Amino acid sequence: MDYGALSLISPLITIVLALVTKEVTLALFFGILSGLMIMTGGNIGASLSGTLDSLLNVFKDAGNVKIFIFNMFMGAFVVLIQASGGMEGAIEYLTIKTRTIKTRRMAQALAYVIGMLIFIDGYLSILLSGIVTRPIIDRFKVSREMLSYISDSVSAPINALIPLNSWGAMLMGLIGAQITAGVISGNPSTLLIQSLPFEFYCILAVVSVGFFILTGKHFGPMKVAENRVLTTGEIYREGANPIVSKDASGTPMKEGITPSMWNMLIPLITLISTIVAVLLSTGQGNILRGDGTSAILWGVILALIVAAVLYTNLRNIFTMKDFMTYTYKGMSGMLPLIILLVFAFANGKIVSALGAGKFLAHLVSQGLPGFLCAAMVFVLGALMSFSTGTSWGTFAIMMPIAIPMAVSLDANVVLTIGAVISGGVFGNHCSPVADTVILASMAAATDHYDHVSTQMPYAITCAILATGMYVIAGLVMQ
Repeated sequence: MDYGALSLISPLITIVLALVTKEVTLALFFGILSGLMIMTGGNIGASLSGTLDSLLNVFKDAGNVKIFIFNMFMGAFVVLIQASGGMEGAIEYLTIKTRTIKTRRMAQALAYVIGMLIFIDGYLSILLSGIVTRPIIDRFKVSREMLSYISDSVSAPINALIPLNSWGAMLMGLIGAQITAGVISGNPSTLLIQSLPFEFYCILAVVSVGFFILTGKHFGPMKVAENRVLTTGEIYREGANPIVSKDASGTPMKEGITPSMWNMLIPLITLISTIVAVLLSTGQGNILRGDGTSAILWGVILALIVAAVLYTNLRNIFTMKDFMTYTYKGMSGMLPLIILLVFAFANGKIVSALGAGKFLAHLVSQGLPGFLCAAMVFVLGALMSFSTGTSWGTFAIMMPIAIPMAVSLDANVVLTIGAVISGGVFGNHCSPVADTVILASMAAATDHYDHVSTQMPYAITCAILATGMYVIAGLVMQ
């Protein structure tokens, strides 16, 4: 059925509520409800019942269930490698045993590399690159603003660019929903991997940090901050109010354990190698055609099994009770995320059924050429994610709209997927209300306003460049 302009009501309600309340799950609920009211002719009873059915139907999809299980297990994995002293051991090896950090540039590079290596979890990446390197950063007279910028910039962008994590699982689910709906064809993991080179903002955000570290050249408020610490030795500006949280360091290492990087490396190597092996197996030798969801799930399952044997038998640092306590702690911490995923997947089904993307594309196509589709999607996603402070919520709202729009405008779908991801990452990277931005201020123990104000010019510069790149790529790939 063609719902015409009515098809826009549900996504608009979702977007407006997300902007106003900053509660994406609540916004998604009312988006689903309003969409069903349109489909049922305003029958509130049927719409409420349909909303519940829509949420329950999410669990009928085996792929969705795999994603939920993976996220819970990944939460357990992250907590376990922290509690085992694996993270602390790895940092100790890099900073104390080898003693290779000798210059200001190398101190910043250490935070940069650590943040990129911990791609399995954005929070953990920020905490490790910020908290662990803070003493070295101070010693070599690097501003706390610069440290928070480094930690923040290698969190969400890297999570998106190396999707061997919950980000990849979620994005494959959203793309897969469009395949199931018949909007596009293909393999979710293949399409996601093909979109990686077109995540222009993510790439620019990561590369720009390396540029500033390498050259030492800065502009705007960051230049003022760096000049301050170099000339006066003051790591904060006068009047700054640093944010410091006792919980910012994550799960503490269990007492009595000697830190060892192998407590992290062995499970991590198991995780990555299993993912690659399953992708090759399910893709019949072609990693791009492999079953990404199954690969990630099996990877984390085997990593947890290896961690259990390593911690409880080979190294005897945990009892089985300890292991299970940390496992449950990590799994329970992922429940809010899973709730968001359930609502996101259900909302995607409703938006696709309403045909909002196709109708919007029809309106836009009258005045907008197809080559501008990706650029427009990026700008809209960036504005939305900045206002709400969430990339995942933006993905959930934009993906079901952007993909059908690209199809209708005859624009490149893979390029558009990259634009959706980049737009969502922009807000998660620099919005003052984003949890990762706040956490970066905590990890670096800096003033939150100072972190946002010094990082913003760099983020906006990358966003402007990314917009231009989407326009050019749209022309070339049309």
